[in-house]
Amino acid sequence: MIIKKRYSLWFVILITVAMSARTVAQDRPAADVKQRDLIAVLQSDAPKSKKAITCKQLAIYGTEQSVPVLAPLLADKELASWARIALEAIPGTAADTALRNALDKLQGRLLVGAINSIAVRRDVHAVDTLMRKLDDANAPVASAAAVALGHIGGEKAAKALTKSLAIVPAGVRSAVAEGCILCAERFLAHDRTAEAVKLYDTVRKADVPDQRHLEAIRGAILARQAAGVPLLIEQLRSEDKKRLGIGLRTARELPGRNVTEALAVELDRLSPDRRPLLLLALADRSDSAVLPTVHKAAQSSPKDLRITAINILIRLGDVSCVPILLEAATEDDANLEQAAMETLVRLPGKDVDADLLARLPQARGKLQQVLIELAGQRQISRALPVVVSSLHDTDARIRSAAVRTIGIIGQDQQTADLVKLLQKTNSSRERAGIKKALLAISGRCGVRCIPHLIPLTQSRDSELHMIGLRALAIVGGSDALVAVKSAIESAEPPAQDEAVRILSNWPSNWPEDSEAGQALLMLATSAKKMPHQVLALRGYLQYIRGNKKLSNERKVAKVKDLQSHIKRPEEKRQAIAVLGEAASASALELLTTLAEEPAVAEEAYSAMVRIAGQDIRGVSKDQRRQVLQTVAEKSRNDGTKQRARKTLSGLR
Repeated sequence: MIIKKRYSLWFVILITVAMSARTVAQDRPAADVKQRDLIAVLQSDAPKSKKAITCKQLAIYGTEQSVPVLAPLLADKELASWARIALEAIPGTAADTALRNALDKLQGRLLVGAINSIAVRRDVHAVDTLMRKLDDANAPVASAAAVALGHIGGEKAAKALTKSLAIVPAGVRSAVAEGCILCAERFLAHDRTAEAVKLYDTVRKADVPDQRHLEAIRGAILARQAAGVPLLIEQLRSEDKKRLGIGLRTARELPGRNVTEALAVELDRLSPDRRPLLLLALADRSDSAVLPTVHKAAQSSPKDLRITAINILIRLGDVSCVPILLEAATEDDANLEQAAMETLVRLPGKDVDADLLARLPQARGKLQQVLIELAGQRQISRALPVVVSSLHDTDARIRSAAVRTIGIIGQDQQTADLVKLLQKTNSSRERAGIKKALLAISGRCGVRCIPHLIPLTQSRDSELHMIGLRALAIVGGSDALVAVKSAIESAEPPAQDEAVRILSNWPSNWPEDSEAGQALLMLATSAKKMPHQVLALRGYLQYIRGNKKLSNERKVAKVKDLQSHIKRPEEKRQAIAVLGEAASASALELLTTLAEEPAVAEEAYSAMVRIAGQDIRGVSKDQRRQVLQTVAEKSRNDGTKQRARKTLSGLR
C-alpha cells in the first residue's frame, strides 16, 4: 500500500473530525446553532487567522449549509487549505460539487490543493475532469490529477492512466505510475485480480523511476498469490540490491504454505551471502512450515547461516530444537557456542527446563559443562543436587561451571560445599570463582550462611580468612562483627588489614550497629598501626554521622572527644560534615574553631552558614548574624559568600 506523506496530516485531522462528529451528531440542534455562528464569522470582517480556525471547526460542525460559504475560500491563498479541511469532512454531495466546480477556476498550487481534496473524498464524478488535467502543462497539476485518479480508481481511471503512462512528460510519469498502482490496489480490494495484475505489469515494464518499478513488482507478486513465486524468486536472484530488498519484503508478505516450501527450496540455491537474508524473511512468515527449514539450517549449513538459524530459534524454537542447540553449543567454535547458549538461555517453556534437567545426570565432558551453565542461567533450582556433585569432578572446567551455577541458584546449604572446595584448592583462578559465588550466596541468604563461613575465619591461610571476612561483611549482624573484631586482634597481618578495612566500612552498610561504633572508637584511639587508626577514625566519624539514635549534641560531643586524634585535613573535613548536619550551639562553636585552619576553612564556613540559617536553641539572632557576617567577610568562596549574605538578609 502506498502511503504518501502529504496525506498523513489530513488523515490525522479526518480521524479527529470523525470522532468529534459522532459527538456532534448526538446533539444536532446545538450543533446547528454552532454552525450558524461559525458561518457568520466567515461572512464577517474577522481577521483571517480567526477565519482559519473557524474553517477547522466547521470540519466538525459543518453540513451542506456551510459549503456555499467555504467554496469561495478555495481561491484564497491564505484560507484555501483551511477551507479544504472542512470540505473534505462535510458529508453529502454539495462539498464534492464545490470542489469539482473549482477545478476550472483555480490554477497552480490552489488547483493542486483542490485536486488533492477530491482524492481524499474519492469523488467518482470528478474522473472526467481529472482525466483532462492529465494533459495540463503545469506538472504539479498533472501529477496531482494522476494520483487523485488512482485514489478514486475504477476502469475509466485505470484506462486513462495506462494510456498516459506512455506519453506524459518524464516529470509527470512517476505520479501517473503511482496512480496506476493505487488503481491496482483498489482493484485488488474488490477481488478484481486480473485487472490489478495487468496494471502492475504495465508499470513494471514502463520507463518509470525505480521506486515505482519496485512497488509494481511487489504488487504484481502479491496479486498473483502462489503464481507470483517465480517473479518473487527472480527478485531474490537479482544483482540489483533494491530488487533483492523488495523480494525479501514480499517474501514475508506472500501467504501460503506452498510459498513457504518454494522459498525453502530456493534457500539452498541462493548464493551463500543471501541465504541468511532469505532465512530471516522466512522466519517472519508466521508459518509452522518454516521451523523444519530453520532446524535444518541450524544443523548442516555454512557457519553464517547456522548462526542466523540458531538466533531465529529464540523466536520460533521450542523443546524440539534443544538437541540441535546442544550440539552447536558443544562444538569447538566460539561463535556457534555463544549463539547456541544465548538461544538455549532465552528459549521459553518449562518443558525446555525439564528436558535439560533430564539430560544432566548422564552428561559428560563439554555437554555436562554446558548443561550446568544452563541450569544456572535458566534458574533451574531442581538441578542443584547434580550441580553440587559436579563440584568434585576431575575436569576443572566442569567444577568452575558448577561453582558459577551455585553462585546463581545456590542457597545457604551450598555455602558449606563451596567452603570445603575452597579449602581443598590452591588454584588462584578457582579460588576467585568460589569467592564470587560465596559472596553472591551470602548477599542472598544472609545470616543463615554464617555458621558455614566461620571455618574460613579460623583458617591460617590469609587468603581464605579474607574471603570469609568479606562474605561476613556482606551478611552483617553481631555474629559477623564478632568474627571481624577477632581477626583484628589475632589474625595474620594481611587478614588483619582486611578486617580493619571491613570494619571501617561497616557503618556505611550497618549504620545502626553500635557495637561497630565502639570497636572503631577503640581502634581509632589505640591501634598500633597508623593506617589502622586512620581507617578506624574515618569509619567512626561515618558511624556518628549516620546514627539516627544520637542527638545532635551527642554527635558534637563525640567529635570533641576525638579532637586530639583528628589531625589530617581529610578527617577534619569528615568531622565538619558531621557537625554541619548536627545543628546546635556546640557544633557552631567547634566549626568556628576549625575555620581558623586554612586547609579546611572553606568547608567549615559552608557548614557554619548552613547551621546559622536555622533557628537553633541556645543561639540568638545576634550570634547567628555575627557568624554569617564573619563568613561573608572571610570566605574566599563566592558561592559561600552569597549564601551567607542571602541568609543574613533574611534575619534582618
